[in-house]
Amino acid sequence: MKSAAVSKLKANLSECLSWVKGGEDVLVTDRGRPVARIVPVEGSSLSDARRMELARRGILRPGKGRIPRELLRDLPLVRVPDDTLRRVLDEEREEPR
Repeated sequence: MKSAAVSKLKANLSECLSWVKGGEDVLVTDRGRPVARIVPVEGSSLSDARRMELARRGILRPGKGRIPRELLRDLPLVRVPDDTLRRVLDEEREEPR
C-alpha cells in the first residue's frame, strides 16, 4: 500500500490517482496519522468485467499492481510483415466466439 501525506496528495493528485488506477491502495496521512484510504473501485469499467471473466475461466492471471516503466522501456520492437498480420487477423475473425 502506498502512502501520501495530505500535502503531497494535494500537490500530486494525478500521480496518486494513477497508483489507484493501477490497483494500489493509497493511505492518506495528516501529520503522520492515517486519515483516509483511497482504493480502486471494483468493476468500474467494461474492461474490468472482461478481465474478471477471463480470470474466472483460467485464461488470464491477474497482476498484482503496475508494471514498472523500466521493464516496458526495454521491450524489443517486433516487426511483422503486413501480409502475415492480415492473415492472422483474418483467421482470428473467422473463429467462433
